[in-house]
Amino acid sequence: MSHQTGIQAGKDVKEIFATARSGEEYRVLKIVIEDEALILGSTKKASQAWDKEYDTLVLPLLEPNDPCYILYRLDSSNNQGYEWLFLAWSPDSSPVRQKMLYAGTRASLKKEFGGGHIKDEIFATTKEELTLSGYRKHLSAQSAPLPLTSAEEELRQIKLNEVQTDIGVDTKTPTLQGVAFPLDKDARQALVLFNEKKINYIQLEINADQELIQVSSTAPTEVLDLPRRIPDDKARYHLFLYKHSHEGDSLESPVFIYSMPGYACSIKERMLYSSCKQPLVQTVESILQTEIEKKLEIEKGEELTSDFLYEAVHPTQHTHKQAFAKPKGPMGKKGRRRITRPPGEREDDD
Repeated sequence: MSHQTGIQAGKDVKEIFATARSGEEYRVLKIVIEDEALILGSTKKASQAWDKEYDTLVLPLLEPNDPCYILYRLDSSNNQGYEWLFLAWSPDSSPVRQKMLYAGTRASLKKEFGGGHIKDEIFATTKEELTLSGYRKHLSAQSAPLPLTSAEEELRQIKLNEVQTDIGVDTKTPTLQGVAFPLDKDARQALVLFNEKKINYIQLEINADQELIQVSSTAPTEVLDLPRRIPDDKARYHLFLYKHSHEGDSLESPVFIYSMPGYACSIKERMLYSSCKQPLVQTVESILQTEIEKKLEIEKGEELTSDFLYEAVHPTQHTHKQAFAKPKGPMGKKGRRRITRPPGEREDDD
């Protein structure tokens, strides 16, 4: 989602973007976040073919502890102009808050620059991934058939069994119990902050390539903001600290929300998110050292109204139990009356 952090480009950066998109003046733009705004870190002009000067221009811009964005112009073009690479640098050694800030602002920067000009996007935590060799490996991986993840392999086996097995009353078929993708370091740190009530909302997504669950947003969220946090074309997991009053008490209830926008997602995505859900819930409860108050599944963000959340966390209790109603006898003529005797009593002979 755009503008997850609310950080946008200033007027001078927008002017640089316009100049860069329209001509050959710039080869590299480095963009950083300072004082809650996107500002220009540095620029470099082209002097050779793009691949001849790539490492020379890009690698010196990568600082070991500070994330940044780098836009690198290729020599190819499309119907909108020159094509660019969008490099998101987020080293492991940088502070968690900085990494979350840059992750949440990435979509905003792409929108400001113009997504139609961006040919490829690379997220990297090591310098090797952003070398020319690393970029070429990225291209090879993109063109090669994707290997099956453990989840996909299990699903494939289930489908084979369904095709090859006769189904009967006593037939037993394997079922998918769940795929435990681990949380990355940032996601675990976000859960710690959530547990300390320093943040009240976490959105998690599955990185299928790396087989990890990672943070996609930790924007401060109130109940009225919650529907806008739900993507309408992607599956996501959400953890929300629901602050409310119940019977005169002020409560803070952790709520887990699994959002799946129906058939807007591929079958692969739906199955992957579904199979990872339960192991993720168990992991989250282990880190929080408490049971999640309520677990919800929704299709659309508009379902998450204040009344819906309240009823989910505090369902109405029906204490009145309906008495058993004796069924009526058959209509019409009754049968002959039966005479019963206590055990041991015998009828006298006449």
